[in-house]
Amino acid sequence: MKKTPAPSAPSVSLHDIETLWERTTGAPPVGALRSGLRQLFGVVDAPEEGAPAPAQAPAPLQARPLTLLMAEVRELSALASLHPPERASAALQRCLDRITEVVRTYGGDIDHMAGQLLSVVFGLPEARDDDAARAAMCAVALQMALRDLNQEHLQEHVPAVFLGIGIATGTALVGHLGAGPRSAPHTVLGDVVTLAAQLRALSLRGQVLVCEQTYQRCWSNASMAAPMQVWIKGRSESVSVRELVAVPSRKLKVPRQEFRRSHRVEAHLPGTYQVVRDGVVLPHVAACTLRDVGYHGTMLVLSEPLMLQDEVRLSFDLPMSNYQARDVYARVVTLTAAEDGVLAGMEFTRTSAEFDARVQRFVQMLVAAR
Repeated sequence: MKKTPAPSAPSVSLHDIETLWERTTGAPPVGALRSGLRQLFGVVDAPEEGAPAPAQAPAPLQARPLTLLMAEVRELSALASLHPPERASAALQRCLDRITEVVRTYGGDIDHMAGQLLSVVFGLPEARDDDAARAAMCAVALQMALRDLNQEHLQEHVPAVFLGIGIATGTALVGHLGAGPRSAPHTVLGDVVTLAAQLRALSLRGQVLVCEQTYQRCWSNASMAAPMQVWIKGRSESVSVRELVAVPSRKLKVPRQEFRRSHRVEAHLPGTYQVVRDGVVLPHVAACTLRDVGYHGTMLVLSEPLMLQDEVRLSFDLPMSNYQARDVYARVVTLTAAEDGVLAGMEFTRTSAEFDARVQRFVQMLVAAR
């Protein structure tokens, strides 16, 4: 016997479902409820006329040459803690407006801005021969803009903010991650990102550090300090880095804002010291703790008193370097009372070349690990 085909189910429109729901409950479905009803009844809206096309699958990552500027706004928390909150909001907005204005002036693309961190790409959507040069000019102009903003804020008793900037040039993987309206404009991955981030971390307040590749692409119109070797997290060998000082052709010069010569990192290393009198090291040995360490000095927590300008011989071990520092001489330049004892600010006066290299690596490795 020939079977009679079952009658097809009547077509149901989204309008029918919404009308039925409103009649039953007295209120139209909205938001997540509306979406749930559509999924339950298998209803798919036809795109309205003029509506944007459905999101496409993200494009694959591609290797692209570019220059990446990464900056950190230092002391931003002090600005954010101003009272009343409206005052803090206005000061923060002025800071962000100045940064955005400078970046746009030099054709940079703000990749992301989160908290104190800012990432600017030069070379997208298409690479240009002057990407590195524009990044260098942008970095110096940013430092000058923050200097001017701090001077304006000084009249309003607003705390100063500073930028530490790192610039790296190289090849990165660039593409889109995600789809739809919330997907990022582009994603940048690779060693150049890590290098720029590490240089940013190593920079002092108001300083701009650039990698060798960036220097090679803009040396003709930028003034740089002599190269220095720094240790970067994840690399077995040091890399060459330079400090960007100025772009004379554009009358751009980095204002001096930090008088320290290196980072100070928390160490809490046990050590000992012996007082030096008339060039003779006295036999008595006293214990101390190296609270922090920099390239050119340290802060000691003393177990026995010292006087300003006293010279001592220090002994301590540097972890991660497997190095025993002996015969390191230092002078007391500051004395401060603290809860855990008397703090003595020490300036290294006589060291060896090996010690200098080891302590620099120790400091840089701790900065990279932050």
